[in-house]
Amino acid sequence: MLELTNKDFRSDQEIRWCPGCGDYAILRSLQKALPQIGRKKEDYVFISGIGCSSRFPYYMNTYGFHSIHGRAPAFATGIKLANPKLSVWQITGDGDALAIGGNHFIHALRRNIDINILLFNNEIYGLTKGQFSPTSKKGIKTKSNPHGTTDDPFSASNIANGANSTFFARVTDTNPKLMQKIFIEAEQHRGTSLIEILQNCVIFNDKTFESITGKKINKKDVQLIVEHGKPMIFGSESNKGIIFNGSKMEVVKIGENGINEEDILVHDAKTEDSFLHSILGKMMPPEFPVVMGVIRSVERPTFNDGMLEQIEYEKKNAKFKNVNELINSGETWKV
Repeated sequence: MLELTNKDFRSDQEIRWCPGCGDYAILRSLQKALPQIGRKKEDYVFISGIGCSSRFPYYMNTYGFHSIHGRAPAFATGIKLANPKLSVWQITGDGDALAIGGNHFIHALRRNIDINILLFNNEIYGLTKGQFSPTSKKGIKTKSNPHGTTDDPFSASNIANGANSTFFARVTDTNPKLMQKIFIEAEQHRGTSLIEILQNCVIFNDKTFESITGKKINKKDVQLIVEHGKPMIFGSESNKGIIFNGSKMEVVKIGENGINEEDILVHDAKTEDSFLHSILGKMMPPEFPVVMGVIRSVERPTFNDGMLEQIEYEKKNAKFKNVNELINSGETWKV
């Protein structure tokens, strides 16, 4: 098979995002990750809804479909069922997925259909020029609420856990190497892979993630990048860690109060029990570092495999071989 490079996945379309938008980094990271997966270019399909992120399929030199607002999971599901051999990627934003598309979104996670969902979370409606979104921080002042929002924001990790999702990861748009690694892991996972990407909107919600991505911030002190089977150690000197004291998580310093590296909690992304995964997804500064990387990755039968098994069973065992036989099989009336 011809060896592909990131250039093979670049389309000839002019990229129409604002200068400095985090979407550029996400696009380039995915284009660099796909050649490492080793599939043919014709195997990939990118589906989007409506929003700035939903321009994505135009910029990928693959099959794609720019669908309608909030309904990308329905299109992605249909495409995967029609051709299970395809690698299906859904590109969505916090408004597209968690507002108008919320119902489709949670059931895609619950069903565990084998697709990859990239959730671009900039905590704002960018395409429609700066209204608050379901993930906007409480109190933020926008064009649609000049006195500040009064409702609490949605959490993508909470929704994933509530829907019993099998794969959840988080990354910032400022960490392309981690993005590439997560994209590859997501593709290797059998089931719905949800990747929340904390993405900066430079026009309508600039620096919303400044506390964890700012230039003056030591990211190692405020971000914990987890890896399955490795202790949860972070900090600029790699001397901080997370322990579970029986009721809650706690940040400790290695070398103080008798704490050593063996006391630090080891990340288990593969456990079916989502209790600790849920806590990790909720951890936020200043009390805790925000957790990045693959938080949850468990094995479970996929929706598409189960449906295809039923179809094959019916093909072999059904009394009817075509629609005409079914219609004339009984339970009919002459008028």
